[in-house]
Amino acid sequence: MRILMMGAAVAVLAACGGGGEEPTDTTADTETQTEKAASDSAATLEAGDDFQARLQTALIEAEEGSTITLPEGTFMMTDGLSLDVDGVTIAGAGQGATILDFSEQRGSGEGLLVTADDVILENFSIQETKGDGIKSKGADRIVYRDLTVEWLGEPDPENGAYGVYPVESTDVLVERVTVRGASDAGIYVGQSDNIIVRDSVAEKNVAGIEIENSTRADVYGNVVTQNTGGVLVFDLPDLPVMGGHSTRIHDNDIYSNNTPNFAPPGNIVAGVPAGTGVIVMANDRVVVEDNRFEDNQSVQVLITAYTEPFTDEDYNPLPRNVVVRSNDYGSGGNNPQGMLGDFAPLLGGSLPPIVWDGVTRWEGQDDTDVSLAIDEPETIGFVNLGLGTYPVDIANVSPSMDRPSGDGFGSLDPVKLSHAE
Repeated sequence: MRILMMGAAVAVLAACGGGGEEPTDTTADTETQTEKAASDSAATLEAGDDFQARLQTALIEAEEGSTITLPEGTFMMTDGLSLDVDGVTIAGAGQGATILDFSEQRGSGEGLLVTADDVILENFSIQETKGDGIKSKGADRIVYRDLTVEWLGEPDPENGAYGVYPVESTDVLVERVTVRGASDAGIYVGQSDNIIVRDSVAEKNVAGIEIENSTRADVYGNVVTQNTGGVLVFDLPDLPVMGGHSTRIHDNDIYSNNTPNFAPPGNIVAGVPAGTGVIVMANDRVVVEDNRFEDNQSVQVLITAYTEPFTDEDYNPLPRNVVVRSNDYGSGGNNPQGMLGDFAPLLGGSLPPIVWDGVTRWEGQDDTDVSLAIDEPETIGFVNLGLGTYPVDIANVSPSMDRPSGDGFGSLDPVKLSHAE
């Protein structure tokens, strides 16, 4: 805005034949007022007493388009923070340089809750929140960038559920974020549309990265390791937004996701077998390609139907139009856990890199052509467990190595965000 105003002032002077003259008092006043407005729209917090109170006040009194700059240091927080002003940037001095420490937090809320549009969060760390690390709800065009959200120590079901948690939003960018220790998902995007998660690290969470009940997502360039499950693409019933589709999981390093499941009982991810690289469950149009898998002890890629009873007539529990191709597979599948461990003895004690449960119908419904495509070299193992229907009955297992070669659905276009490259 300042550049535009100064440009307009220059144009007026030129039109008056005043090129080369000293600025008039009017021009000088305009510049002064513009600079003052820019100054007023920014708040730089200093370290010291009452930091939490001053930060929350800055978040409440922020003007649209303003930046709140956090100093270097570690700052103890006893309550969660919230932001409900559009267009605000919160910027720290860097990951590990500005740390908001919630280890003394009262209650069980998130560390930071954002309910505004066009917000940028960057260059700071959040530790030890009682609930989620950072949650944004209904926050369109949000950016999570160069952040760390973590719970220290060993994996613990008492840790917060989600590290980075955008939900019910359009145009979500998560980049260069590190999340570790979440008792549900490190990076979770739910009920949202148009999403990029890239160049981030998810480690020591139950689920590393989870895209749930969401549409049009690109997940690439990430390192996903030491979680229970690496990358999950789920669609669940009985949520306001269902029908997840169009997700690309590509160019990620997904390895050693063998951490025992530490999710609290009753949580949907509590059923994720330790040692899974990618799980696609009840989702449509999902591409898993050009990833590098290594040392996931249960299975590298699992394609499965939803496994629990449901009553929502609009819900489709089957995965369909899933393409798996051009990935690199190292060791894995040598120690299947959970339900997969029950099937392993039927297959010689281990599982191949790609496993499909073979479910094509639900409770007496007709068979559905789920159109899966396993487009990998014959040297890459695959098995269809042939379960046919849920509830699962291990007596129904009918393993087949025949690869499905669905018609496919063309290719998914890269996600483009309205607010970021």
